[in-house]
Amino acid sequence: MMAALAYALIATDLDGTLLRDDDSLSSRTRSALSHARVAGALHLVATGRPVPQVVPVLRALGHRGLAVCGQGAQLYDAGADRIVWSVTLDREVAEAALGKIEAEVGAVCAAVNQDGTDGLMLMEPGFTVTHPTLGGERARRRDDLWVRPLTKVLIHHPGLAEDALAEVARAVAGHLVTVTTAGPDAVELQPFGVTKATALALAAERLGTSPEATIAFGDMPNDIPMFLWAGHGVAMANAHEDLKAVADEVTLSNEEDGVAASLEHLFPARTGTNDPTDPTERLFPTRA
Repeated sequence: MMAALAYALIATDLDGTLLRDDDSLSSRTRSALSHARVAGALHLVATGRPVPQVVPVLRALGHRGLAVCGQGAQLYDAGADRIVWSVTLDREVAEAALGKIEAEVGAVCAAVNQDGTDGLMLMEPGFTVTHPTLGGERARRRDDLWVRPLTKVLIHHPGLAEDALAEVARAVAGHLVTVTTAGPDAVELQPFGVTKATALALAAERLGTSPEATIAFGDMPNDIPMFLWAGHGVAMANAHEDLKAVADEVTLSNEEDGVAASLEHLFPARTGTNDPTDPTERLFPTRA
């Protein structure tokens, strides 16, 4: 008789958490997830990335199930290659929020993530991305950002750090949009009330599991709702202090394979139960 699982669902953020800083996925982490899967646990990616930027990672993981994308605005079925649930941000609401923010801090640079499995990241002049592999297409002017339904707006300010800009955005536009920070590049404006926990709860219901049976890993304030929803929240050593304040545990950094370190204690390898299948290693960078 098999022992009951400590956690039936493993929810992991990607950037700064599951992935290393160069966007690689270590063999140790893939192995730890494989052992958890063999033990009977489900793995769910929960990321701020929109669907098109998540698909290569899911392929590398051999993942064919659900994934929370776009900060919870999208629930994606990798096996069917379709979005099964999504919430879009109204253009007029987005423009009103931007107007209120710019009235306080001056001009910001904006970008958007379009909805859909083929949605683009469009960036107005002046918006920059420092991520090693993610980027977008350049729009000529702000009006061009609204040509298709979108899941979020990203903004940055030439003179304000992300935490300071987010504080202002919440104060003046928090009644219109959900404001969060997910990394050093930008503050994000999402549909009001939408967080990673929104789609994670829906995914868990579809998978027949519960918050209490979920362990979540993350590194930034956008992971706070997910931690508050899940039964156990694990912050990376490199995590934002706001996330560490609500975490149940702090593991090693993403560069030190902190997710793997935690999972190895919960789901130790058992002789003869290795799952060596990773047919897409060649499609995604890995490091030992």
